[in-house]
Amino acid sequence: MNTSTPARSAIHVAGLRKSFGDKVVLDGIDLDVPRGSVLSLLGPNGAGKTTMVQILSTLIGADGGDVSIGGRDLATDPDGVRGMIGVTGQYSATDFLLTGEENLRLMGDLHHLGRRRSRRRAAELLERFDLVEAAGKSPITYSGGMRRRLDLAMTLIGEPQIIFLDEPTTGLDPRSRRTMWDVIRRLVADGVTIFLTTQYLEEADQLADRIALLDGGRLVAEGTAAELKRMVPGGHVRLKFADERGLRAAVRVLGGVPRAEDDLTLQVPGDGGVASLRVLLGALDAERIEVVDLSIHTPDLDDVFLSLTGRTEETVR
Repeated sequence: MNTSTPARSAIHVAGLRKSFGDKVVLDGIDLDVPRGSVLSLLGPNGAGKTTMVQILSTLIGADGGDVSIGGRDLATDPDGVRGMIGVTGQYSATDFLLTGEENLRLMGDLHHLGRRRSRRRAAELLERFDLVEAAGKSPITYSGGMRRRLDLAMTLIGEPQIIFLDEPTTGLDPRSRRTMWDVIRRLVADGVTIFLTTQYLEEADQLADRIALLDGGRLVAEGTAAELKRMVPGGHVRLKFADERGLRAAVRVLGGVPRAEDDLTLQVPGDGGVASLRVLLGALDAERIEVVDLSIHTPDLDDVFLSLTGRTEETVR
């Protein structure tokens, strides 16, 4: 086991490399995911996201690097890793010849839970995911949102500490997507760690504690959503003043700041961070210039993705 793995890390990756023939897919990835948090991995088509998930979930091997999952070394203890993780793929893994309850009990058998515990665990999850009324029906009769909830329930049958979710809400309507978001939030509140890939930038913004942006096999950025948004230009602070005199005084102090459509509002370029905001307001306070309203505008994740990869949201996969 890699003894340098941080104690609070659910997933620790150092120098991860993978190639297929002459094509380098992962080129020295370093990543750390704290326990009980959500990391969202974003990237355009062919960036290496699926390959990374396959390696971390023991489906394929790496060419190099050190990986620890739940404190267990991926290379020397893959069975130990498998016992700690769950994987929900992009497509439904349910058996349409079985009922929803039978699918869950089958997963319980695969986890060697025993008949009594499998039945009890299936009942718990059916209730938790609001599938009790559909328990005796084939998943082929379920809506898309119900199938995804059943998929996730099947992943949870063995009570994994770490879950890999590969585009869990693809194809769902907005209501079903938000239901899945609530489920994911409850899992994290219970201490589960989530490694999420998604094609929806809004989803990453809503759920992720940290976001990693993968492009060309390399991590080009990592941080909170707010940190990533401050990396690209276009942020500004809108300041509104009580009267024309205050506005003119602010223009004199700040210099060269364009007036907004509202004659009493200035739009000041800035990243919206606490430090820069403190400096800005300090300069106005020093001249006793009163600001009656303030709003911070930062680029969204679409802007971040386009700026750092040169691609649009449509290519996130």
